[in-house]
Amino acid sequence: MKILVLNCGSSSAKYKLIDTDGEKVLAEGGVEKIGLKDGFIKYKKRDGSKAVLELGHINHQGAVEAILARLTDPEEGCIRDYKEIDAVGHRLVHGGEKFSESVLVTEDVKDKVRECYALAPLHNPANMTGIEAIEAILPGVPQVGVFDTAFHQTMPAKSYMYALPYKFYKEDGVRRYGFHGTSHRYVSQRVCEMLGVDIRDKKIITCHIGNGASITAVDGGKSVDTSMGLTPTEGLMMGTRVGDVDPGALVYLMERRHLNPEQLQKVIQKESGMLGVTEISNDMREIEAAVNAGNERARLGLEMYEQRIIKYIGAYAAEMGGVDIIVFTGGVGENQTGLRADVCRPLAFMGVEINEQLNAGIRGTETVISTPASKVIVAVVPTDEELTIARDTRDIVNKL
Repeated sequence: MKILVLNCGSSSAKYKLIDTDGEKVLAEGGVEKIGLKDGFIKYKKRDGSKAVLELGHINHQGAVEAILARLTDPEEGCIRDYKEIDAVGHRLVHGGEKFSESVLVTEDVKDKVRECYALAPLHNPANMTGIEAIEAILPGVPQVGVFDTAFHQTMPAKSYMYALPYKFYKEDGVRRYGFHGTSHRYVSQRVCEMLGVDIRDKKIITCHIGNGASITAVDGGKSVDTSMGLTPTEGLMMGTRVGDVDPGALVYLMERRHLNPEQLQKVIQKESGMLGVTEISNDMREIEAAVNAGNERARLGLEMYEQRIIKYIGAYAAEMGGVDIIVFTGGVGENQTGLRADVCRPLAFMGVEINEQLNAGIRGTETVISTPASKVIVAVVPTDEELTIARDTRDIVNKL
């Protein structure tokens, strides 16, 4: 089955075409700067090289049309006709409490996704544009929605409730939802496949560390706690997001600097995190280079970043009554070898011991980096959210 996986953002549309027979990626790329005059598509050619094609001013439907044109291009495409696409799987960011698993997109599902717009005003409307674009261009092709929040719907109330007046939960839906759920689900399952163990018997802490970052406690294959909250701003220090912060500090800044909600949102989403502390970059490669060059602000930022990862791992190990496996994934988790080592050293009291020489050579490869003597297995598992979306789409469509 050939499945087109779409991840539509407010100004971008990433894609992969996956043949689920053999789970082979046939094509991948993305359209950027949607809605601007200089939109473009970048994609991988048949020989693996990368190419860029200028598109000019386009909307989301135009972006999807451009993607389909690349897929069917006589010279560079991988399919002859749109009809070879059996189904489309969409990454949908916020399903609130309405969705605990992936679903076939219907009119009722679309209505419920729209009801979640207030919870994810930047993401859900953009995700919906992808669904509507496919309906217009490929009418009748089944579509499946895979929600970032769905995996975390197994959290108990004690994990997802905030200590705010209960009416804010009942009337406004204010609670912890968590994100990166598709990634946390994939890597927790994949590491158990690698090790040949039953996920139902394991306590796992999955660390999705990238420009956006979150950590999840997975007990018996189910999410029982996660670091992100009502929005993807809570939890770890990230590239530009503030993570955990005293709410009183935000009220203080609003009053002192006369910030309106939109200005405060910009501060905590776009101007904080590593960028805000170091005033250098939100790219961990640039931060690491600055640390090696002796920049003290970069060192402070890195120490803060790593400390918060250590705190969450320790907290979740305590919450689950132990941990059997720790997984690093995401762009930073998969590739920043020094960060993994710095995070694991303080966990020696828990029996964590990594092979530092082996760890130093691992970037983006499935590998157990802990020693045989370690009481906790530590592994690097590259995430594959698109494959998970394709698998869910295949399974749902096969039942039709």
